Amino acid sequence: MTTHPEHAARAAELAELRRSLDVGVVRIDGHLALLTQRSDQAERDISEVTQRVRALEHGRWPLPSLAALTGLAGLAVAVWQAAGR
Repeated sequence: MTTHPEHAARAAELAELRRSLDVGVVRIDGHLALLTQRSDQAERDISEVTQRVRALEHGRWPLPSLAALTGLAGLAVAVWQAAGR
């Protein structure tokens, strides 16, 4: 049983296609792993920033309320001074 040169050439071409396909799949897997890692890192960063913003919002002074109280206190002092003289 002899192998035909055409059959051997086809087998070599198929082996080359399979190797190219395997290399491509491995490369795609690597890219997907990198994208997954970057996505996980971005989610951690977003979570950290969200926590920091919440902490800042929780610790801030309620400026509109303080302004209203200061205005009322100033009005009360002015009325008291005007009534006292």
